[in-house]
Amino acid sequence: MCMFEVEEWLHSRIGLNFRSGLGRIQQAVDLLGNPEQSYPIIHVTGTNGKGSTIAFMRELFMGHGKKVATFTSPHIVSINDRICINGQPIADADFIRLADQVKEMEKTLLQTPDQLSFFELLTLVAFLYFREQEVDLVLLEVGIGGLLDTTNVVTGELAVITSIGLDHQETLGDSLEAIAEQKAGIFKAGKKAVIAKLPPEARLVCQKKAESLAVNLCQAGQDFLMLNGDFSSSLLNLSQLNIGLEGVYQQENAALALQTFLLFMGEGKEAVDEQAVRKALEQTHWAGRLERIRPQIYLDGAHNLPALTRLVEFIKEKEQEGYRPQILFGSLKRKDYQGMLGYLTENLPQVELKMTGFDYQGSLDETDVTGYHVIPSYREFISSFEERADAQDLLFVTGSLYFISEVRGYLLDREQIN
Repeated sequence: MCMFEVEEWLHSRIGLNFRSGLGRIQQAVDLLGNPEQSYPIIHVTGTNGKGSTIAFMRELFMGHGKKVATFTSPHIVSINDRICINGQPIADADFIRLADQVKEMEKTLLQTPDQLSFFELLTLVAFLYFREQEVDLVLLEVGIGGLLDTTNVVTGELAVITSIGLDHQETLGDSLEAIAEQKAGIFKAGKKAVIAKLPPEARLVCQKKAESLAVNLCQAGQDFLMLNGDFSSSLLNLSQLNIGLEGVYQQENAALALQTFLLFMGEGKEAVDEQAVRKALEQTHWAGRLERIRPQIYLDGAHNLPALTRLVEFIKEKEQEGYRPQILFGSLKRKDYQGMLGYLTENLPQVELKMTGFDYQGSLDETDVTGYHVIPSYREFISSFEERADAQDLLFVTGSLYFISEVRGYLLDREQIN
């Protein structure tokens, strides 16, 4: 296959049903020689904050000389970006070769009626690549939930829960307790787990799960804390840390990442360099998460109410600083877009809110919403905004990771042309 054929093959599997159980993916990794057992894994789940937390950890481990693999989703620019080592995406040649290997393996599974899904195939390519490259550790992001997620075929040395809120209710359940059961499903007997500050009912579920599996549970606000750039933990205390990602809430993600990093390093009794920690947290970057792609344009992939509340906090901060924010919102029809639009209107009454569609199957269009200012072309709107904006104007593009990925590509392509 060439890279185009690989992507066509993968995309042909999008939309396959969320599979109940890990039987087929377990068969697949067994047939491939269990590549996922070749390296230590930090397994990361959460409603929001997974990507940012992984980005902080990647920088922390790289700053200490580790060869760090990351598996994240969705991609913002290229599908290769989901599978990285030390921040560098897998090369097309490696992707093609390993995809061919997975495709051959799948033929032996065809006695069962259903095919491997897009996400299962990608996960297998990642597992093979990381084994081949002899990485020191893998930062593995869950796709959806945890308990029944494809990635839960692994036994992680550490499990991390970044947040728990309502999202993917059709798959995970419609209560925080039910969703917490799914997220805590990545806890492994006798291992360690680190959790963020969670709603009380979700925290209780995690505590009970940890107790039942003899998991050593480390909790934000109880075992570690970061406040105004000061990190405190029984493992390390650091003051006046600068965090590379914008938004006060990123301190929580940074603290979670730092505590997880310290626990991992402690297992191997490896030294921690305080200056390397400071540098790592300060230089962390994550595309599409409050990303200032232009001096006056932010991209943020908030696609559910919990993530949107964080974005609203940041926009309010900018209002207080004298800026005039606007919001350009694009979403998928399957998301709670009415709830998100209503939340923005209620909490940011002075902020201009505009809705638009984008080039993705299942995206919103003008027929889906009423009572909102609909922009026919986000490209023309952004171009016009840049022409007329002054120093106090800000544009926040949000509502979907797929939307901001498309906008990001448009802005970067236009920059290259100019």
